[in-house]
Amino acid sequence: MTVLKVGIIGIGRIGKIHLGNLLNMPDVEVVAAVNPSKAGQEYARKLGVPNVSDNADIIFNNDAIDAVVIGSSTDTHTEYIKKCTASNKAIFCEKPVDLSLAVVKETIDIVNTTKTPLMMGFNQRFDPNFSQVKKALKAGELGELHSLHIISRDPAPPPMDYIKTSGGLFKDMTIHDFDMARFIAGAEVVEVFAKGHNRIDPAIGEAGDIDTAMVMLTFENNATAVIENSRKSVYGYDQRLEAFGSKGMMRTENPLKTVNQYYNESGKQESRNMDFFIDRYEEAYRLELRAFVDALKNNEAFPVTGKDGLEAMFIAEAANKSLKEGRPVKLTEVN
Repeated sequence: MTVLKVGIIGIGRIGKIHLGNLLNMPDVEVVAAVNPSKAGQEYARKLGVPNVSDNADIIFNNDAIDAVVIGSSTDTHTEYIKKCTASNKAIFCEKPVDLSLAVVKETIDIVNTTKTPLMMGFNQRFDPNFSQVKKALKAGELGELHSLHIISRDPAPPPMDYIKTSGGLFKDMTIHDFDMARFIAGAEVVEVFAKGHNRIDPAIGEAGDIDTAMVMLTFENNATAVIENSRKSVYGYDQRLEAFGSKGMMRTENPLKTVNQYYNESGKQESRNMDFFIDRYEEAYRLELRAFVDALKNNEAFPVTGKDGLEAMFIAEAANKSLKEGRPVKLTEVN
């Protein structure tokens, strides 16, 4: 195919990013956009999308559409994935597939049975800095991986309405880090030990969630990963990673708003961290969709699959069980 024809569902915060990136690809035609609110629909119309509606059937009933980008709320992902399998359309879906592990397993089984191409939206894999760490490990430059340290801290907690429906810290936020740990290590997790508390907002605890956590993962090759999470970092979005191996260590630091440094009698001052994921991962989101389009056009395997989404959910489920029971949990207990 010379031009990939795409429909997009969900024109919210993530959907706007994906729509903009798709419209900037000369070999992609955005045929239709679907969003429940008028504001999202109007946004798509202003960008020139010809078919806009609150009814997703304008996508699934259109045989000309090759692929669907799903950026709607999590509780709709399964419904739209199933409709894609029934209408023979390739799928790009934001994480997670669903908040229920049983539903995720059922949905991925349908995708596999129908052999529908599915790529999951774990955008951090495509960050150029993190990708370089992966390449160094794969090339043997760091030797055998011994340990991995991932820091992921948001600048501020999301609204309480979001917290109550997010599925909890591990399925909403840490799931990216679970995927990154598997991706960087190139190995499967066999055990999870999680500790978490409410250190930021008591209301989050009253909603049944935590806002601060530490998770240790043990891989099948006995390498370990430690993940630090917080819902509030006063200095901005904090996303760092360090890989330590038998031949050396590589780490990524936070990109700053500017590269300027100011020196005076008090010492050196640098710019602030990025505000949030939208500016921090701008390039990663572009590269992610580019990889989706290229794989479809070249009939190649996706770099992130439904299996990756399922494995991250297994880890999240084990983390929740570990937090509740105060002990390490084998993945075989939830899988």
